[in-house]
Amino acid sequence: MGLDALPESWTVWNEQPGGRVILAYRPDVFDADEFPAPCLPTIYVTNGSRANRPGAGQYQTEEWHATLFAEPEVELTNETRESREAAVDAAVTVAERFAAGEIDYRGAYQEPREAYLDELDARTGREA
Repeated sequence: MGLDALPESWTVWNEQPGGRVILAYRPDVFDADEFPAPCLPTIYVTNGSRANRPGAGQYQTEEWHATLFAEPEVELTNETRESREAAVDAAVTVAERFAAGEIDYRGAYQEPREAYLDELDARTGREA
């Protein structure tokens, strides 16, 4: 599959050869002018540690992850794979599901940003 199969609503924000990949959802819409800077849905493909301690992500592991965030502290889903290529394919699948409105981002919030979530609803075809 690879990044060539990425839905057009997603952009390759950064790709390190053989390393981390960052995908951004509609940076033309979810920009710092219209929404707070953290409000940019992203998918990270990385083999960094997922341990819950400061700096853990800088340590490489044998597993690769495709992790979707609504914003930096709001993780929506994580797919674990054994290789970078498989994690990239998982990221593309997650991007497709997100763009089709199949991922519940509203349920991840205790105090939702209503304007942001309403815009996501409009862009992904989800009903509020």
